[in-house]
Amino acid sequence: MTETGKYKPATLMAQGLGWVDGGTGAVTTPVHPSTTFEHGSDFTYQRYGGPGHAQPEALLAALEGGAAARLFASGMAAATAVFLALEPGDHVIAPEVMYWALRKWLVESPERRGLEVSLVPNGDMDALRAALRPGKTRMVWVETPANPLWSITDIAETAAAAHEAGALLGIDSTVQTPVLTRPLELGADIVMHSASKYLNGHSDVLGGALITARDDDFWARVDMVRRENGAVLGAFEAWLLLRGLRTLALRVRAASANALAIAEHFHGHPKVAQVLYPGLPTHPGHEIAGRQMTGGFGGMLSLRVAGGEDAAIQVAAGTTLFKQATSLGGVESLIEHRAGSEGPSSPTPRDLLRLSVGIEDAGDLVSDLEAALEN
Repeated sequence: MTETGKYKPATLMAQGLGWVDGGTGAVTTPVHPSTTFEHGSDFTYQRYGGPGHAQPEALLAALEGGAAARLFASGMAAATAVFLALEPGDHVIAPEVMYWALRKWLVESPERRGLEVSLVPNGDMDALRAALRPGKTRMVWVETPANPLWSITDIAETAAAAHEAGALLGIDSTVQTPVLTRPLELGADIVMHSASKYLNGHSDVLGGALITARDDDFWARVDMVRRENGAVLGAFEAWLLLRGLRTLALRVRAASANALAIAEHFHGHPKVAQVLYPGLPTHPGHEIAGRQMTGGFGGMLSLRVAGGEDAAIQVAAGTTLFKQATSLGGVESLIEHRAGSEGPSSPTPRDLLRLSVGIEDAGDLVSDLEAALEN
């Protein structure tokens, strides 16, 4: 096993922590599909976690600098487990703009067990401090960069404010990945990833992950939620996720470089009203992003198309390399009219196109968007 403190994260990823199968010496971990295990072994039943979870969970904990990690059947399963581990009546603060499905669950779903939810503008520290209720607020949830406007929240400042009020800070770090940001080092208490996205990177796994700063009572409650709700990741999916994690550093850096190239090219373009990307100096969160994101600003950006909603829909339909599809973080580039996907109650501007930039040639991607804008 590789010493996690001795090597850089890229080395830990490529080596998968250097784990070798004890029975065969194989450098690629085998799939363990068994649902049950003989009494007296280290495992009992796959719903509680199996041998195929150990390596990717240990790798994620090492990459984030956490005490422990758990894999879930989806990003939603991971995120909601955090809130289901709270007590009924606890107060929660979340951003106004965030992953749409989780926002709807927090605000509308009866499964939130009577939590009091306050939504505040992304990155607005004055609004956050005003919403905090010392002794009552139990969880502050942050997504940064926030989908699909890519607004930035100062993690360290938010952590300080949350902790002063006696609250925990949870970070949806799906877009940043541990390649770009390690929220636990900035004061966060728990980090969530939709592992379906960058961690897997090949659009063939549905999964989620949580990493905790401390193996404490709250983490035990989160783990209990996973067991009771049967939200564990399947054995084969865990194997595919580990395979994807080995190339995470290369993919994230390539996608970030491509996204920056696209953002710079279309900034000021006559047919683009606005480019939303934290890597641009004109982005209001650029300075903060530069402090807490190292080595790039991620592979996600949005274009607001001059001409409004109809023009945006036409552009999305006119691309060839960019495929119209939901999701993000794969090696292939995707484009989506996000408000149309979210529905009539979406706060997303109707002229906005969300781009998940892959690892193709940057010039080809720029040309594809240029052609769609000209049609």
